Amino acid sequence: MPDQAFTGTHPSPGQPVDELALAEIKGAILGKLRLAIGKDAGMATRHDWYMATALALRDRIVHRWLSVEKQSYDAGRKRVYYLSLEFLIGRLFTDALNNMGLMPVFEAALGDLGVGLSDLRKCEPDAALGNGGLGRLAACFMESMATLSIPAIGYGIRYHFGLFRQIISHGWQQEYPDEWLRLGNPWELQRPEVVYLVHFGGSVEHVDDKGRDRAIWHPGETVQAMAYDTPIVGWRGQYVNALRLWSAQSPDPLNLDVFNSGDYLGASAEQARAEAICKFLYPNDESPAGRELRLRQEYFFVSASLQDLVKRHLSSDGQLRSLAMKAAVQLNDTHPSLAVAELMRILVDLHNFRWEEAWKITVATLSYTNHTLLPEALETWPVELFERLLPRHLEIIYRINSIHLALAEARYPGDIDFRASVSLIDERSGRRVRMGQLAFVGCHRINGVSAMHSELMQDTVFHDLHHLYPGRITNKTNGITFRRWLMVANPKLTELLREICGEAVLDDPSRLELLEARASDHAFQQQFRKVKHHNKTMLARLISERLDVLVDPAALFDVQIKRIHEYKRQLLNILEAIALYQAIRDEPQKDWVPRVKIFAGKAAASYRFAKLIIKLINDVAAIVNNDPVVAGRLKIVFLPDYNVSLAEVIIPAADLSEQISTAGMEASGTGNMKLALNGAITIGTLDGANIEIRDHVGADNIAIFGMEAMDVTVRRKQGLDATDAIRRSPRLSRAINAIGAGAFSPDDPDRFASIAHALRNLDYYMVSADFDSYHAAQRGIDARWQVQPAWTRASILNVARMAFFSSDRTIREYAEEIWNVPVRPAPTPTLSAQRGLAGG
Repeated sequence: MPDQAFTGTHPSPGQPVDELALAEIKGAILGKLRLAIGKDAGMATRHDWYMATALALRDRIVHRWLSVEKQSYDAGRKRVYYLSLEFLIGRLFTDALNNMGLMPVFEAALGDLGVGLSDLRKCEPDAALGNGGLGRLAACFMESMATLSIPAIGYGIRYHFGLFRQIISHGWQQEYPDEWLRLGNPWELQRPEVVYLVHFGGSVEHVDDKGRDRAIWHPGETVQAMAYDTPIVGWRGQYVNALRLWSAQSPDPLNLDVFNSGDYLGASAEQARAEAICKFLYPNDESPAGRELRLRQEYFFVSASLQDLVKRHLSSDGQLRSLAMKAAVQLNDTHPSLAVAELMRILVDLHNFRWEEAWKITVATLSYTNHTLLPEALETWPVELFERLLPRHLEIIYRINSIHLALAEARYPGDIDFRASVSLIDERSGRRVRMGQLAFVGCHRINGVSAMHSELMQDTVFHDLHHLYPGRITNKTNGITFRRWLMVANPKLTELLREICGEAVLDDPSRLELLEARASDHAFQQQFRKVKHHNKTMLARLISERLDVLVDPAALFDVQIKRIHEYKRQLLNILEAIALYQAIRDEPQKDWVPRVKIFAGKAAASYRFAKLIIKLINDVAAIVNNDPVVAGRLKIVFLPDYNVSLAEVIIPAADLSEQISTAGMEASGTGNMKLALNGAITIGTLDGANIEIRDHVGADNIAIFGMEAMDVTVRRKQGLDATDAIRRSPRLSRAINAIGAGAFSPDDPDRFASIAHALRNLDYYMVSADFDSYHAAQRGIDARWQVQPAWTRASILNVARMAFFSSDRTIREYAEEIWNVPVRPAPTPTLSAQRGLAGG
């Protein structure tokens, strides 16, 4: 295969395509169409063309992948293993074309064959193997690790169905299976020879082995984990890593005796039980069966992944004492916390390490990223369930806890409350294993994902553990990959940036600061607004196609796109929209700023209150959008089935980014970074990475409102009744009364009574308490919008000052400060970057 297929060059728009490369790509696509798909060009469907093109591209990626894999093993390089229950990778086709520098030649080749590249992009299903920011962060990190030439493998589960497909029917969310694998997946390579046995249940036998207690686990059930590898391409195609996803199957998929007896369904029962592990992301855990399945999922992928990395290490190094020197294992949130107990089991039970040495290796190898301060998200499991499903691991956790509590007693003698606080077993509410504590004790570094979040970890959920193990907590503020969230999602803005900042901006985000000199330039502002208007027109067309709602691209596009949760406060947003609607009706002659409020996001299937908020948004939209008095000056839309591909359309079109979580509850956020990078101005609380965004873009270029984290804590201690806040705010009182009285649900006046009750009496998320501050900030946004040169200047400065939020920077910090692995040198920063943070 010619080397030119791997140059990774990125031609400027309009640059001619090399004719030899063009002919080669056309031949490759036609060859795949005939030999891999079994069709000729005259019979091929659009999906056939997509599969053939993707396979032709994959060949070029695999060539690079195998080369760098061999080089890294030959050099004995330390590897990173990233364990995550979620990888929200989205569509890979355009991402890979862009990173390989092959977009122009593939587009030209397909054009010569009579096929449109943009049509093929839509054929690829959106791989929704994640729920939101956690999974999308993992995907960004995998791309950045490849970009920085860090040998890495991402480990997760190959879910048969991704996060549910969301349908909005009569305003209500309905969930349907997301059949992303139905038509095949050209990116994955099945590895049928890579199979590991994962055990559950049974009993543990202890025998005396030359004076040492040796545990032998006799499992009651065995499941096979088979590997599927997806190549993840780094920028310019110079490095490729693997995302290895595990699929579950039974060692005996069909019981022939049972089948031949006539029980055809029963004959496949074991296979169905095994496959349930990888059937669906986040099964409903309200039932005991759902909770058991969640724990089975977590252990299944942790065990398979650790077995795989230990085997890799032994094949290259020969012994496990050097594991921490050659392997860095990152646990993405609490879901893989079982890695602590499983690695100890592998070392002690299977490789005969003494406990003390195994523990040193385990702690030195593992590190843990915490993503939340919400107690319900710091997983705990009933001891009874653990004992039944993972009896040997419970023994190991008990022993870890015994040594850990002895340290606590030595440090703080007689302090029973302290020992209870740091214990791996919660004895207070039915004995439960605390997975967050297990990860903290078993890892050498624990990081938060924004400066504020890391500080709050030390002050709240891990306060006592921080005192017992000082120095373990560190901060690694999240980041995003600019390749997808700028270059792929917003090609017209990228063209403009290349023109102003030079081609080097594609490799060096700090060059974005060269925009600052143009921020007030009238001609450049016009170019910038033209790009934004184009993106808004594209989104308006999508809204019209999907919802049959017409919106004006000249209006202010006000965007809140994230998982539906009370702490993210979509309720505050729609409550303020109701107040605005009522104000417009009161004074229709006033010069109101036209505004389109755009919502998207999924509520967990069992989260009834969140689903009721979706219904409220849709019911309010139905009335507002059809009210002739409002005359289109306010439109409200809820775009269903939010995913990565939809985000790629919404984000470049956003004028205003809603980051309005209750202060102290959003660990970081990454949507806030994507929106600001694309020129949206943030309205938000001082929460998560909003604080760092403010510090970088300048306080004049962001709209901050509401209580701070300590204010929220004090307010909650005083009580959750919002009567005083409502009494002081006539507009808030009126909006809540309208919700409670059925103004937006005339067919069922009591539909939203629980929401009105919560706003009045159970204001845990400070929606009512923050309403007036939020309302005032929104009117400030209206005033800013009416002075377009000033608005555009602030929008440009948001783009110019976002370099810090690249996931390349985040991964570089992980590599240097947690993993101890070398990375590709960073580009030399621009002069303004060297001077430090930009001013206002």
